[in-house]
Amino acid sequence: METSVIHGQQSGPHLLVSAGVHGDEFEPIRTVQVLAQTFEGNHERLQAGTLTLVPCVNERAFQLGQRCAEDGMDLARTCPGQSDGSVTEQAAAELSELIRSADYYIDLHTGGVAYELFPLAGYMLHSDRQVLDSQRKMAQAMNLPLVWGTSSQLEGRSLSVARDAGVPAIYCEHGGGSQVRTNAVNDYLTGVLRIMSQLGMARESPAAPSVRWNVEDDRPESGHLQVCNPSPLTGVFEPATRTGEIIRRGEALGTVYSLANTSAAVLSPCDGLVVMMRAFPRVLEGEALALVLPV
Repeated sequence: METSVIHGQQSGPHLLVSAGVHGDEFEPIRTVQVLAQTFEGNHERLQAGTLTLVPCVNERAFQLGQRCAEDGMDLARTCPGQSDGSVTEQAAAELSELIRSADYYIDLHTGGVAYELFPLAGYMLHSDRQVLDSQRKMAQAMNLPLVWGTSSQLEGRSLSVARDAGVPAIYCEHGGGSQVRTNAVNDYLTGVLRIMSQLGMARESPAAPSVRWNVEDDRPESGHLQVCNPSPLTGVFEPATRTGEIIRRGEALGTVYSLANTSAAVLSPCDGLVVMMRAFPRVLEGEALALVLPV
């Protein structure tokens, strides 16, 4: 796992920024690469603290061009991992050690090849008030349209390692698909630099506020995207809406058409914001199709 460690001119907090937990999420990788180029080429810009950058946690999955490595394990469900385990368990163990060594943590994601995600900054609803307050401030500073506090009970995540270590942490989602979207990279760069300014690590010009929704949802499975609106069939999914739209309960999210020429409409279970939508048309029965978040 390639890592850049950059020290500021003065002592200060240690911020860890990671990307590539999944091998098919490309804008976060570019974001961290640009951050490394920015600060390695101009150490004076980092006024205080230490910045640790991991452009691709799951290098083997990236080499394969898919979400997971050859062991089939989802790294975002494998933390804290095992140093003597499979390739994914080893990467999870290495990432977990970095998280425990940090004072603050940002984990950047996209929807990968399979999903499109509305831009959001998320955090666990930590039981420690001080940690929770720090996470809220970080998520707000990221300046994405949706700020979402979710269940602290989910395990196997990078954020569950941070939770257990008492390290304030956020994760971000933005877009998806087999491409590098310049707007997502720019939004992520702006957000990380805003957080660094908030932490006193760098001085950056403030951007116009972009947060539109603040939601805290402590339901046990909140934040677990892969269980939302499972497909009733194996087939081709044709969406009827898109991320960022407001939808009403009972309105169509889309339709799945099987190879046997049967079909099933999938309806929104509630009023809310479409946060996630299936982007890769082939879907297996039981796979998530969309997420609608009451806002």
